[in-house]
Order: sequence, then C-alpha cells, then structure tokens
Amino acid sequence: MAAPTAHAADIYSYAGGCYALRDAGTSKYVVADSLGYSASAASVAAATPFRMQATALGRYLLYGPGGKMPAAGALGSVAPTSTPGPSADWKLTDGGTTVGIENFSTSDSLGVNGLGRVAQGTPARWTFVSASGCATFPEVDVNVTGTPFKGSSPTAKVRGFIDDHIHLGAFEFLGGRFHCGRPWSPYGVTVALRDCPDHYPNGAGAVADNFFATGTPVGTHSPEGWPSFAGWPRDESLTHEGTYWKWIERAWRGGLRLMVNDLVENRALCDIYPLKKNNCNEMQSAFLQAQDMHELQDYIDAQFGGPGKGFFRLVSSPQEARKVINQGKLAVVLGVEESGVLDCEEFNDTPKCDKAQIDRELDKLYAAGVRSLFPVHKFDNALGGTKFDSGATGVLVNTGNKWVTGKFWSADHCDDPDHDNEPTNPTGDNAATFYQVFGPVLLQPLFQGQLPVYPPAPLCNPRGLTDLGRYVIQGMMKRGMIIETDHMSMKTRRDALALIEAAHYPGVISSHSWGDPGSQKRIEKLGGLVGPISSVATQFADEWRVARANRSTKFAFGTPFGSDINGLHAQPVPRAGAAANPVKYPFRSFDGGSLIYQQHSGTRVYDINADGVDHYGLYPDWIEDLRKVAGNQIVDDMANGAEAYLQLWARAQAAAG
Repeated sequence: MAAPTAHAADIYSYAGGCYALRDAGTSKYVVADSLGYSASAASVAAATPFRMQATALGRYLLYGPGGKMPAAGALGSVAPTSTPGPSADWKLTDGGTTVGIENFSTSDSLGVNGLGRVAQGTPARWTFVSASGCATFPEVDVNVTGTPFKGSSPTAKVRGFIDDHIHLGAFEFLGGRFHCGRPWSPYGVTVALRDCPDHYPNGAGAVADNFFATGTPVGTHSPEGWPSFAGWPRDESLTHEGTYWKWIERAWRGGLRLMVNDLVENRALCDIYPLKKNNCNEMQSAFLQAQDMHELQDYIDAQFGGPGKGFFRLVSSPQEARKVINQGKLAVVLGVEESGVLDCEEFNDTPKCDKAQIDRELDKLYAAGVRSLFPVHKFDNALGGTKFDSGATGVLVNTGNKWVTGKFWSADHCDDPDHDNEPTNPTGDNAATFYQVFGPVLLQPLFQGQLPVYPPAPLCNPRGLTDLGRYVIQGMMKRGMIIETDHMSMKTRRDALALIEAAHYPGVISSHSWGDPGSQKRIEKLGGLVGPISSVATQFADEWRVARANRSTKFAFGTPFGSDINGLHAQPVPRAGAAANPVKYPFRSFDGGSLIYQQHSGTRVYDINADGVDHYGLYPDWIEDLRKVAGNQIVDDMANGAEAYLQLWARAQAAAG
C-alpha cells in the first residue's frame, strides 16, 4: 500500500478539505482522546480527521467528528470545543513542505510536549495528509448546478444582471446593534445568522423591527435564524440580515454580475437608537464598512482556495469591472448613501462644511474605492433638500431631520406632476407610536414648541441645490463619479440635472425609484440609467416598461434593479395569483448554463411563489418570476444591465478627462 500523501504547504489550498494532522518530527498523527489530543496515531486510518474550515486567508477551524475542534485552553493546553471562535482559530505559516500552526487568540504555537500531548507553546512542524470520514461544517446550500458563464475575452461585451443599490455593510450602521446578523462570520453561519440579543426570547424586544414591519412597536417573532429560519429573514423584516454570503453566491450563480454596494449611515437614528457599539459619525461608518468589504472579499477568497480565487471582487474602474465579469465573477462597486455625506450637515441653516472639506472628503472616499455617491439622502443637509418620507417611517425620519438640522421639514403646496412625497405630521397616534419605540425622555424636547402643520397635498420641499451642493456635483464630475439623484427633493434634483446637462455629463443614475417621472426622462436622455426598486414582479414590470419607453437610442439600454436589501426597504412579496402561473423548479438561468433548484437554508426550503424574496439568494427566482409575468424581453433587458452600467461609467470616466 502506498504511503499517504503529505500535501505541499500551500496554506490556502486546504480550505474545505479533509485531512489528518501529522507531527513532522515524530511522524505521529493527531488523535482525539479523553484528555484532549495526542500525537500518537501511527497511521492516517487511526488519526482523527479534520475538516479544514477557513476563517480567513490562511486561518482555519479544525472541525472534527461531532463538531469538536481543538482550541486553546488554560495553561497552554489544547482542549476540544464545540463553539467556533478565536480560541479554536489556527493560523498556518508556510515552511516549505511543512507548516507552523499558531493560535489566533493566544498567538502561541501548536506543538507536542514531552508526554506526546498536543499543546501550545512547544513549536512543531506539521504536515496535512489526505483523510476521509470528516464531519460536514454547517453551511447554507446554494442549490445551483452548472458552471458560471464567462466572457470571450477580458474586454468583451458583458452579460449579466446588476443590482445598483444594495447595503452589505448595514450590520455596522445605526451603531452596530440595530441590525441582526451579518453577511459572514469567520466562524460560520451559526454565528453570522444569529438574532440580536434584545430580540430574545420571542421578539417582543424587537421594537424597531416591529415598528418598521407593522407600524407598531408591539409584536413578536421567533428569534431563530439558523437552522430553521423560523423567524427570519422575512421579506417584511427590515432589521435582519438578508445578504449572507452563500445567498450572494446563489445570486451570482443565477446571473448577477455587478452590484453597487452603498455604504450607509444615518447619524440621527444612530444617536436616537439606545443600543450601539460603533461611532455614529457617518463618514467614519462609511470607511469602516469599506474595510469590512475587503474582509468579506478575503473571506470568500479563503473559501475558494486563496487570494483572488473567490467570486466576489471589489472594483474601482469600468475596465477592471469588465475584466472581472468576463472572468465569470461578480464585480462590486462601492457607493455612499448617507444623510450627512462628506460631513456636510447643517444646523439652523448654518452649514457644517466648506469647499475645502468637501474636496478632502471626496478625495478620501475616492482613495477608498468609492465611485458612486448620493449628495442628499433622508434629511435636508448643507447640499440640498430631501424628498420626504410618508407614513410611520416619515414620522421617524422627520424627527431625525429635526434632530440633525434643528428643524422639521418645510413643505409647500405645489401643483406639479413631479411633486415630493407627503410628510406625516408628527402628532397624535403617530407621535405616540414613535415615543413607544424610542422613549419619551430622549425625544420629548424635539416635540416641544411649534410642530409642523403641512398644507394639503401635493407638496414640495422648497429647498433646492445649494452653492455647496453645486460644488459637490462639480467635484463628482471632475472625478468621474456616478451621481445618484434619488432622495433629492424635486427642486434639488432639477437644479442638479440642469448643472449636469450643461456639462453634458453622462454619469447619473436613479437607482431605486426615489426619483420622479420628469427627471427619469432627463437621466435617460443624458445616457444615464434608471433602476426600479425591487418589488412584486407585476409592479417592477410596470416600472421597467416606463424605463424602456423612455430609453435613448443613442446609448445601450439595460435595466438594473435596486434591491435596497438591508436598507430599511421591504423585499418583494409573493405575487398574487402565482398559483395559476407559478415559477416551476428547477428552472434554467437566463444564459441556459445553470439549473436553479429550490434554495435550502438549514432545514428551511424556500419557494418564491409562497415566500417572496425572503433573502438575497432568491433573486434568481424573482427574475424567473418576472419572466413569467412580462416575458423574455424583461430578462434580456436586465441581462444587458451590467453592460449598460459599464458603458455609462466609462463615458463618465472619459468626461472627467
């Protein structure tokens, strides 16, 4: 019988593999016993097999039978644990044909002591030898077969869907304790998809989630994510993670090739929400989230065997994005959607920024890879006026506007087809509900004195683009950045588009249905894009038809979708009447190369017809649902979305000179 193969020390290549651990000094294999672990087995067959579960590039859990993992213990010991975490996290160091192993928590080396016990602090050299019988590490399934499609060359025209508005970093925003779960954890799905502590035991403490989902803070839900997903994610739940990395992988395998990940923050809501661990400064949050995206990229690389090998690739130019997509991978663009962007808030009509600060912050964002930006988000700021929110959310956001600017929104009656939304007066039942959510002691001073009383609709925000706002638009054009016009008031948006049109600048987009009909026509005439926000298939199809009717024949046409997932936007619900014309599983991806089955997460099996888009992995199913209601043309236009965006971006880059 041939001797077992000792694998060369490529510290990244072990990911997901099944190995026995051999002490190079004694040629003995590690075996679990009643006292912990010893280097005493004479053969691979007698050794304990470990599943090498990557936690980061070059770091692993050694996942053994029964879910037991060697971990750093007291007094330099190594003991089994069932809890994945830093003490069970081991870093490999390359040493030619052998490796060194260090504990991530203690930084002590893994070795063998004089009694043959595996211990810390006694350095040894190790080899990994192929084994069998490894336990399976818990993970979400993808349920897509086939090879992801590629382009014919690095510069070829691309095909694939684009989500032009997503929030992968939302687990950090509003202080980092508002959002439950995260797209990944070094220690796997059982850690990543865990509910917030204040949601236990029955969701009654999830007052913000209840408020956004139902308009009242009173409610319950099961806090269980993995493995049953009995409580979340749900299409109507706005505080639970919807973009776990395996769900992103499913969307990629289903045809997604480009996404714009908007780094998101809102200082007022962060200040008001009582639970937090992060600083509420919006720019600091943006840079933190940008760093998180590099860590997510590295984590996915680690699962695929090393740097650059994963499907998730951050890009900073249209040329780089084109190359990535033609490699069959997912290009990820960084954007920023913040109410106090560039630290340009204002208070009582006094700006908190100047032109020098604007240039500094734009340069810092650009250096961090940001290529898309909203000058205005939920609140009025030193750059311009905002488009109002309505309903219960409007009460909360208007209160935030008062918190940050010193004033509630102003609104004038305006008989204009492109009018803004109708704000809700923060009085009566709405205010009482809001008090219950965030606490009367904290917010009572905001509601003293003159409360706004808005005239009959239709209404418009009288605030337009300020001089500093014009400077930001000009600065973005100079840098070749994509200008997001959504969330601007009608007046601000018209002012901005006039400036953009005068410069013949094509880098403009409405990414998630927060514009107006008049501006959307102007955007498409400039060569920009209109991406409807994701919604039930019949509604999205209606918005697609409008965008298609307004398309310019001078430019490539494609239809993005703006999922706005994790961004306080409910995801598409099941289509009414789906039973008569359902999505049938399995179905083919738009290119025909992949077969897409029902998605399994733990013990939960999802069906777009009954569940809607409960999580991001169901977007391929949603696109198939669009085909059911609007035919092949809508899917073709969406598959042209990535190419249309890259052409827009390249034109903006050229216009910047």
